[in-house]
Amino acid sequence: MNKESHLYFHSPCFDGIVSCVLAWDFLEATQGWVIQSVHAVNYDARPGWLLKKLNAPCGVVDFLYHPEASFWADHHLTTFLNEETKRHFEQRRNPWLIYDPQSDSCAKLLWNDLYHSLGYRNDRYKAMVEWADKIDSARYESVSEAILGDAPALRVNVSLEYKDEQKNGMEEYAETLVRLLRHQSLEEVSGSPEVLSRFEKARKLQENGLERFRKALAEKAAHLRHGEIVSIKESDFVVFDEESGIVVFKMDTGDVIFNRYTPYLLFPDARYSVGITQSSKGTAITAMRNPWREFPSVFLGRIFEEFRGGGHQRVGAVVLDEDRAIQAGSILQHVLDEIRREDSTRQGGAAS
Repeated sequence: MNKESHLYFHSPCFDGIVSCVLAWDFLEATQGWVIQSVHAVNYDARPGWLLKKLNAPCGVVDFLYHPEASFWADHHLTTFLNEETKRHFEQRRNPWLIYDPQSDSCAKLLWNDLYHSLGYRNDRYKAMVEWADKIDSARYESVSEAILGDAPALRVNVSLEYKDEQKNGMEEYAETLVRLLRHQSLEEVSGSPEVLSRFEKARKLQENGLERFRKALAEKAAHLRHGEIVSIKESDFVVFDEESGIVVFKMDTGDVIFNRYTPYLLFPDARYSVGITQSSKGTAITAMRNPWREFPSVFLGRIFEEFRGGGHQRVGAVVLDEDRAIQAGSILQHVLDEIRREDSTRQGGAAS
């Protein structure tokens, strides 16, 4: 092609960054693309995504399907924003449009599909892909590794949690990581001054988040009554529903970072965690199953589709705009009720 091209990738997300590296390498090495720019995109772009005019020719990886993408790869169940775009994808089907909602990560999907369908693989990225798959699928060896791990890939991943408003913005930082990982190893990139600085600051904020979670648990600011969360006061709270094995929480994360695996550090036998996180950036509701227990999981992503969110089998989330933030409590209760209801029908099935 020998034409200046563009790549769009999900960020801040280690899987999205590695997926962008793989796509860049493939498109330049085999198709003659000259990647002029990489563009970090997040799900706050969802409402206007289909109206957005992409720089052509372009590729999109680990993100919502866009009809203008010449190259596209994703693994999210909620990638098609409407039936029309899904039909558009079905009509266009070709080796450059790669989709598998069963894949744990987009990087692993690209790694396998580029080789099996298009005959291309660059082994220098193998370790990067393995870590992206491990991180995106939450297949850590232990909760300690997930929260306290210090491997090069984990340092890069944790560094993405730190949002420095006064310096390099998050989008620019993610784009910088793509360019660095394109030619350098994980060890080299994780040891760079900016990555180390962001990692150390993020790790400290994560420690503060853990302490806030412990404090909320100790204060007993909420309890369960007939399966419903009753908040005693407007504050952070943590409640463990022993009957269903669900940790329920609400956290103000404005000045801390809340590691999503924290509930399993304090409640290792829990089956799920469901919670509200609030900050100046907005309100989010998330749910995930315990990665260190084997049982047939509720499809969490589908529960969140009702609220214009989504996710995977094991993880679901929705970010609420300012107008819908007032509904956070009722949405949290609905998600909690649905997990209980669906989980009760899966107790005897095979693990998933």
